Amino acid sequence: MPLTDIQLRQLKPRAKQYKVSDSGGLYVLVTPNGSTLWRLKYRFDGKEKVLAFGAYPDTSLARARERRSDAKSLLAEGIDPAERAKAAREEDAALNEHTFANIATEVMEKLRKEGKADTTLKKKQWLLDKAIADFGDLPITQLKPATVLATLRKVEALGNYESAKRLRSTIGQVCRYAVATARADDDPTYALRGALIAPKVTHMAAATTRDEFAEVVQAVWDYEGGAPSTRAALKLMALLYTRPGELRLALWDEFDLEAATWTIPASRTKMRREHVKHLAPMAIQILQDLRRETGSNYRVFPSSIARDKPISENTLNQALRRMGFEKDQHTSHGFRASASTLLNECGLWDKDAIEAELAHVGADQVRRAYHRATYWQERVRMANWWADEILQILKESH
Repeated sequence: MPLTDIQLRQLKPRAKQYKVSDSGGLYVLVTPNGSTLWRLKYRFDGKEKVLAFGAYPDTSLARARERRSDAKSLLAEGIDPAERAKAAREEDAALNEHTFANIATEVMEKLRKEGKADTTLKKKQWLLDKAIADFGDLPITQLKPATVLATLRKVEALGNYESAKRLRSTIGQVCRYAVATARADDDPTYALRGALIAPKVTHMAAATTRDEFAEVVQAVWDYEGGAPSTRAALKLMALLYTRPGELRLALWDEFDLEAATWTIPASRTKMRREHVKHLAPMAIQILQDLRRETGSNYRVFPSSIARDKPISENTLNQALRRMGFEKDQHTSHGFRASASTLLNECGLWDKDAIEAELAHVGADQVRRAYHRATYWQERVRMANWWADEILQILKESH
């Protein structure tokens, strides 16, 4: 017979604990110290399990039966209610631990370990302090675009449009780190693109300092959204810095992984002449991993919607937007500007070799032939060095 409140109130402790059943596996466990504890016995994957629902009368008879019904519903869906309850407890604990302020502190510590300049660190901390003052105690998963915008509007109201923009970017950096470390699902600052007054300055659509490029590289390698072809294409854009159209339309028969070369046909290059790129070991590994993902498809970067078509021309930029990089900060084409700037600034490579690697037109036909032939060995060394630089950035970020 099902239990009643009168029966529950009349239960007395004994020398040993004992059970009194209700129905459907629900029962109370009466302990020698007088506690009356709700328990649900059930089976999952052939094993008998017990789920605790609290103590009576704090958990009433009606509430215990509601929780029993909820558990039965989960079992009907093939879900272990004990595991669901554990996940809920962990989520509640995470809400108190994974606040914006705590994660911002982790980001700043990470930047310090990466050897960022004191000036950079001070600017970052100055911006973060504004955000922390407003919503530092808020769990990162509860941070909404409207909350962030309210803080940005305070800065904007003072006429500090550039600072408001940088503050949005810095908050986004913390949020993207939270996503990368599995403590958040998205970056709320992405929804605020276009919401702020644009500063009257000219922005480059590429990350052209090492710190800026490192932030892009780290975000690309941490990115878990999109299809495998999208993630691989972003990494190869960073490594090979070709024109986006040359990459996304690539076919497997253009690659000779044993010879470590990619021959881009003249029909797809801007200059309408064949262009050969050396593939560093890192690039080859990405291609090999992608080949296992895409199977026998003749396209290197097939669309996840239509397998006989390549990824769209906006796919890479949309992925960068999801990472929090606006179109005036970095684009897929911006990887070329990043490489061109950093390769020239390092002073290790002949400028003509860099131009040849970028497939730029020389002064005349003779110079173009000179680029292809004379600079090939230097281009090979340069491609390997560039891949090592990216690998070093990734090591610095972990």
